[in-house]
Amino acid sequence: MRTERTLSWKWLQILGRVLATALFDFKVYGRENIPARGGVLIVSNHQSYLDPILMALRLDRPLNYIAKSELFENRYFGRFLRHVLNAFPVRQGAGDIGAIRETIRRLQEGHLLNMYPEGARTWDGKIAPLQKGAAMVIRRAKVPVIPAVIVGAYEAWPIFRPIFRPWPVRIRFGPPMDLTNLDDEQIIAAIDQTLRSMFESECAKARGQNHCARCSRGRLASRVNHNGMLRRAFSEAINSHQPL
Repeated sequence: MRTERTLSWKWLQILGRVLATALFDFKVYGRENIPARGGVLIVSNHQSYLDPILMALRLDRPLNYIAKSELFENRYFGRFLRHVLNAFPVRQGAGDIGAIRETIRRLQEGHLLNMYPEGARTWDGKIAPLQKGAAMVIRRAKVPVIPAVIVGAYEAWPIFRPIFRPWPVRIRFGPPMDLTNLDDEQIIAAIDQTLRSMFESECAKARGQNHCARCSRGRLASRVNHNGMLRRAFSEAINSHQPL
């Protein structure tokens, strides 16, 4: 499996950036914190089905995913997940040792991988308690760990809503975490504290820009000028500094 972006991945990124900018005024901060090569684990909160797609759109490296096994039951969609999105299945709630081993293997082979320590999408937009499986991966893989938070994806597509709606979405990548010489509980506690601190900071910025659902529900979406945003999306996608 290649650790560099394929041509199909690059074109999917361009298309995704156009759509994400038009629909979600999508912005990403802190990409410079992600190492350019070598195994890297991104740990993030999980707000919606949009998260894995949006997480990869502005990165200069292909992203690997862990996805629940039910998504692979359809033969064609499963093939798309495996061969296009670099995903592999995990049986939720079953202590899937095979998935943990595959995660560690890919990280040690030099891949960039995204993990959601909550284990499932949030029901209320807040960060749920983190599961301990991430700590085992981190201790054994011994790769840089990058914290990331996504804000606005819950408002765009909450777990109880059948389809997404336009809403501003932001992602911020933090600097690598120093988790050496920590046990499992200390690793999870450090990740939990870091993600919650970053999340609260980004939420405060969103509230200041009227992107918070509690203080501006319905008002922002009604003011979005999709034609202008779509033109800007094409311009940003084509003129992005990310090379094809």
